[in-house]
Amino acid sequence: MICTDKGSSLSDGQNFLKKPGGAPTNVAAAIAALGGTVELAAKVGADPFGRHLTEVMESFGVSTRSMLQDKDHFTTLAFVSLMESGERDFYFNRGADSQLSESDVNGIDLVEFSIVHFGSATGFLPGPLQTAYSSLLERSLKKAIFISFDPNYRHLLFHGNTQSFIDQSWNFLKSCHFFKVSDEEALLLTGKATLEAATQVFLEKTNALFAITLGKDGTLLGINHETRIIPSIPVKPVDTTGAGDAFVGAVLYQLSDKTLPEIKKLSAAEWDKIIFNANKAGARTCEYLGAMEAFKHLSRDIFQA
Repeated sequence: MICTDKGSSLSDGQNFLKKPGGAPTNVAAAIAALGGTVELAAKVGADPFGRHLTEVMESFGVSTRSMLQDKDHFTTLAFVSLMESGERDFYFNRGADSQLSESDVNGIDLVEFSIVHFGSATGFLPGPLQTAYSSLLERSLKKAIFISFDPNYRHLLFHGNTQSFIDQSWNFLKSCHFFKVSDEEALLLTGKATLEAATQVFLEKTNALFAITLGKDGTLLGINHETRIIPSIPVKPVDTTGAGDAFVGAVLYQLSDKTLPEIKKLSAAEWDKIIFNANKAGARTCEYLGAMEAFKHLSRDIFQA
């Protein structure tokens, strides 16, 4: 629910616009918009908001067979207030997403998939989803599937318990093949005061290729024990919601036709192109209000521009 009174706090805002979204939901929609094949594992309420979210996913071409309904919990809502800069603050009213269980995800046949992406901080909160999250990670590791991770830290979700988020994130950071973090998340997860120091921690403690998004300044790419900045493109931002998800979706789309061994053999130059294309997808998303609206204008053509 986006407050359309730009510059107003949630408490002062009067007008709200319903916009379907959520980090993994956004990534799935972005992949589908680019022409990829993707399935979303999630749980929504058996209510109008849940039905709408499912319908929107299907309209993009996302498979919703693992998008389950919970009759006892309402669909999770995120209230978003946009500031003049395009940045945003969140307030969560959590419901059905927390109820996705280990038995629910155990029904997913991983043989069908080349990539598994973990992209929601809510997976680190106590409840069934937390167990489902860690269980799916272990299954993915055993199947030698390419694993992607985006922690998506939200202060309101972990107020007073940030260390739990950090500890659980490191389990994924050390297990995955690719992860994306913001510059703020990089400092939080490493406990360092500078991006240079945080980057060094990632280089030393993980084996993953990683991307640290820097907004208009592009993306810091960590690969082969080295780092470099991949530039973005200039845009006039309207709303930054979903930009990071579009970035991740674009990266995964470009990897989706490759096996894990093939991805591991990609050259630094090939990764530079992948990240630059993803930067363009993220930047273009900022030109629209709401991630799903932006993804309607997203296509693989942007890679040629």
